[in-house]
Amino acid sequence: MVIEHDGFGAELRRRRVAAGMSLSELAGKVYCSRSFLSRVENGRRRASLELAQLCDEVLDAKGALVGLAPLPGTDAVPKAVRGGAGERAAGTVRSPEKKDGRYGHVEFRRLLRRGDLSHAAGEMREAERHYTAAYRGAEGDPRAQAEAVIRMARRWSDPGQVDRELLQAIRGCLAALDGDGGAEAAGLRLRLEAHLAKKMALAVSQDTAAGLAGPAEGARLAEETLRRLPDDGDDEVRCEVLTECRWARYDFMPAPESLTLSERLREAAARQDSPYFRGEALMAVAIDQLRNGRIFSALATANQYRKHAADTHSVLARWQRHTLDALLDLWHGRFDAAAEWIFVESLKFIELLRADYAVPADNLTQTRLGQAYWLLRQQGRLAELFTSDLAGDVERHAYFPVWRAGLALALCETGQHAEGADLFLGCVADVDRFPPSGWAVPALVLLAEVCAALDLEGGFEAELAPVLPTLRARLAPHDGEQIALGGWPTVLLGPTARACGVLALAAGEPETALEHFRRAAVPARSSQPELARLRLAQARAVRRVGGPGSEPNAVRLLREASRGAESYGMTWLGGQCEGLLGEPGRA
Repeated sequence: MVIEHDGFGAELRRRRVAAGMSLSELAGKVYCSRSFLSRVENGRRRASLELAQLCDEVLDAKGALVGLAPLPGTDAVPKAVRGGAGERAAGTVRSPEKKDGRYGHVEFRRLLRRGDLSHAAGEMREAERHYTAAYRGAEGDPRAQAEAVIRMARRWSDPGQVDRELLQAIRGCLAALDGDGGAEAAGLRLRLEAHLAKKMALAVSQDTAAGLAGPAEGARLAEETLRRLPDDGDDEVRCEVLTECRWARYDFMPAPESLTLSERLREAAARQDSPYFRGEALMAVAIDQLRNGRIFSALATANQYRKHAADTHSVLARWQRHTLDALLDLWHGRFDAAAEWIFVESLKFIELLRADYAVPADNLTQTRLGQAYWLLRQQGRLAELFTSDLAGDVERHAYFPVWRAGLALALCETGQHAEGADLFLGCVADVDRFPPSGWAVPALVLLAEVCAALDLEGGFEAELAPVLPTLRARLAPHDGEQIALGGWPTVLLGPTARACGVLALAAGEPETALEHFRRAAVPARSSQPELARLRLAQARAVRRVGGPGSEPNAVRLLREASRGAESYGMTWLGGQCEGLLGEPGRA
């Protein structure tokens, strides 16, 4: 008969197996018999606190196993989760006994620990159950309830959507803490406001916002919260505020400013020594290094994240690590390696997590979809987008402007220029509603790619002329060595300077285009596929400038681009190069 339901035995087995240790080996190190330890793992015997501490030390669990062990004088099954299936399904939770004042009661801390372990494993529904039990059991203690809601707010949400229930819970906790002048309450208020700011900013537009509390309001709240964050004090408060406020301001601050925030977070996370915040900080730094064109720095940070993912055994960390690896594979032209993850392994991952209701499936689906789209584009296979279920997925996510821009580009690069132009003009009509940074940058870069395709095809001058000034003005603040990053992270779409260049070329300013292309060469040198695309654009600009020596120079650039395209299997790009080589002077 199973008497242990608090997860200690299952977590002990998971950590032992992950450490490559047999049951006999662990039993010898913690001074008990193999049979007894087997019964503990199977939930048939209760582990003493002393055994839990020994196992925790041997397996380097950093307190996770101790947090699950029943304390002396307590039942093995916590009251907050005891009872029949009907009671648990109804959400009824018995209030824990408070023995040590606020935050001191055993059941509350135990439920938070269980929730943290479930969150780390990617089991969001299970984590939510534990955090909700902690919240309800702490009725009458606003500080404890605030702590539970903060944990709930760390969960992944569906991208582009607002979690209205969580917004209400956060606001309720802030109201309950109003008037509490303690330092701890002040820290809780900062953390809650940071989460509130991020949740408000998650809406991709006012249409998907919660009433008037849209993305811009979330960014403003984040800015105010950061101003009130003290330079010293509790590192957990500092980590939480920096993490959430950076995301809340992601679409409203320049990429260099975002990197500064990420670096501050990494320093605070190193002091706090929390696996959760360490992972958040490393991913934030990697993302912002990529956006700022610091590819080689991002490679070093990605290596650190791989070690973090291996150390924590977190399913979410593993997903993000593989996603980051696929992004870098796509950038460097390792298309076969990227395809293995995108079309084989990631599907298994998504189905497993979806079956376990682990994380909102849309997060994973859109990331995979973005990487699949870009791989097909790089290999000149975008026609397959329309013969598979991928096009339907793109259309279902059309509330994101970046997907509408991507679909317009796919139409153009598969010969459907008129249809692509219609969709393109519809996208440009919404540009004034884009935020100044963040997701707006990759959307603008894709729209610039559509302009380049229509310009190369010819005959669309009347459609392009009125919209080019708007697109150029919106991209101008991001010119330089930046790289457009789609998703968080999904794919690198190329240097923003190259996008500025192709817009200038379409506007009839080839000399200006060449200046942009010279700036784009700095971040592009870390990617041979990107260099091939850049050389094609440079060749077109050189031909339009004309003058002595322009044609030999253009031919040289086209041949270099053609060789790069052939080496990496970029058939559409290679076809464009060969077409221009076959028609001297055509630009």
